[in-house]
Amino acid sequence: MKTRTPLDRNDLQIQKKDKVIEIGSGHNPSFRANVIVEKYIYDNTQRCDKAKIYPHQTFINADGENLPFKDKEFDYAICCQVLEHVEHPDIFIAEQCRIAKRGYIETPSMIGEFLFPKKSHKWVILDIDQKLVLFEKSQMPGNYQKDYGELFLNYLSYQSLPYKLLGLTEGEMMLNRYEWKDNVDIMVNPQEEYYRSFFLSKWTREMTEKIFPPRNLKTELLRTSTALMHILKQKINQKFKKSASPIDLEEYLKRKGFFVFISPDYSYFCRQLTPQNEL
Repeated sequence: MKTRTPLDRNDLQIQKKDKVIEIGSGHNPSFRANVIVEKYIYDNTQRCDKAKIYPHQTFINADGENLPFKDKEFDYAICCQVLEHVEHPDIFIAEQCRIAKRGYIETPSMIGEFLFPKKSHKWVILDIDQKLVLFEKSQMPGNYQKDYGELFLNYLSYQSLPYKLLGLTEGEMMLNRYEWKDNVDIMVNPQEEYYRSFFLSKWTREMTEKIFPPRNLKTELLRTSTALMHILKQKINQKFKKSASPIDLEEYLKRKGFFVFISPDYSYFCRQLTPQNEL
């Protein structure tokens, strides 16, 4: 079930002793994760850059729909910007709930997908009634071809304080941020008209308030001040706390010499290995 909507992926309720896995970390892994899982090692068509990893992490090459772990082996599972890519989202989510007790899922919202779409995204996703509702992108009306990511992701996110505050106070605007415990309530290509209307019809005021519930002035001020303090805390940490940087997976392999290997990309990987790095 959904437990809360974090401000962002730096606002997760992970305990110090938790064993954490991240599934599909791509070029931006979480430092807190103990184990990193990637399906594709050298194929970057599903991500923005080469796969990266921190030196302290364990790397597993595996498919998120068939994870090589015991039931509830992890305390927490992180999955950011992956669900919209997968072939079978219900199986993918079921595997996370099987191997972890709690977790966090982040995806583009419907508005986010419209403003900065990716060809590799198969699903448009909304958080409706505490459920992650997925609708096949190819069936969506409207133009999902023009990418304004340079403005909304790469410019305003770094240059505009009001835009940063908007992203934190109205988190559902661009992203779905879903922290869960025990299980995730998910619907794929719903047949019920109620859910389908959010993807196929013009939004009414009632539909708008379902996604963005109205708030009183006290709540507005509290959320805005909380968001501002969150931004300031991050800026202070960036300035005064020295943090490690992730390295390319190839460099990681050279340093480690080996890693646990369960691979859908095995033959491709073997062709890339230099003789001194053969497993």
